[in-house]
Amino acid sequence: MSVLNLKPANACTYDLVALGEIMLRLDPGEGRIRTARWFRVWEGGGEYNVARGLRRCFGLRTAVCTAFVDNEVGRLLEDFVLQGGVSTQFILWRPFDGVGRAARNGLNFTERGFGVRAALGVSDRGHSAASQLRPGDFDWDDIFGRIGVRWFHTGGIFAGLSESTAALTLEAVRKAREHGVVVSYDLNYRPSLWKAVGGQARAREVNREIARYVDVMLGNEEDFTACLGFEVEGADAELLHLDVTAFRRMIERVVREYPNFKAVATTLRAAKTATRNDWGAIAWVNGRFYQSRPYPDLEILDRVGGGDSFASGFIYGLMTSDDPQRAVEYGAAHGALAMTTPGDTSMASLAEVEKLVAGGSARVQR
Repeated sequence: MSVLNLKPANACTYDLVALGEIMLRLDPGEGRIRTARWFRVWEGGGEYNVARGLRRCFGLRTAVCTAFVDNEVGRLLEDFVLQGGVSTQFILWRPFDGVGRAARNGLNFTERGFGVRAALGVSDRGHSAASQLRPGDFDWDDIFGRIGVRWFHTGGIFAGLSESTAALTLEAVRKAREHGVVVSYDLNYRPSLWKAVGGQARAREVNREIARYVDVMLGNEEDFTACLGFEVEGADAELLHLDVTAFRRMIERVVREYPNFKAVATTLRAAKTATRNDWGAIAWVNGRFYQSRPYPDLEILDRVGGGDSFASGFIYGLMTSDDPQRAVEYGAAHGALAMTTPGDTSMASLAEVEKLVAGGSARVQR
């Protein structure tokens, strides 16, 4: 897309590289964490999920920058990444001290929720190897320059892990800018990450500084308020009634303050119940607004990762076409499909996304 000035694909090894933490997700299925006797295991991480979606659904070349402790859990995480087709070239391995005092691999216990019982995430990620990453751990000049990357993606989850990851994120986006690599950033506000280190005020301080180096800014209904301080006029506390006009006015204020933004996109989710959501998205690209088709009363199996799948579909649309409307439709459709299957990551195919974008139904395929 001309507005993003992407590097030629044949000049780069990777279409997209993501920086973030990958955790082992333990899922009790239809049950509760507190009473579980078994867990199904997945991998997941806000930034990684985008790279995986772009690889598995959309066929792009992606890699992830992260760190694992070198034990059986770390190798299980590596196996998940390999199954997802994402390159492990930039994964850093830390020694295991036998206990996890120095570093460990993060865990994420997640309930899907059902009906009036909301989805629930309980992270166990303290002292994780990824949270200890710091400036200088990755050779960005080599990654963005010699190896070659067209697009770099990271987000507020990784930046919120620690002071050192916030500094590393800032280092990475600055280096990407130097090398002419398009930068996308998903605000992904998580109150649990920030509450012990300064809360929302600290989240805004960190994210506002990073935002000045971002080309494509992503978020959900509340992220722009929590992370950048832009209120959505008239929004109710539970975000059950989403006024698209109010979101447009908010985005207009955002792009005036951050003229470096070439595109801004936000998902629109009204969670009526854990398993029935109104879903959609809007985007601002190069001075114009675009809105996806609405998905009223969308049936949800597992909402976790829906926003990440929107991001990967939106990025794919921007990378492969000059049509922002198509990009926002790809994002909304991919997010909707990802929430019909368990786990953080998408199990959708490009054909399924394109069928949904074209208005296809759920009639049985035989």
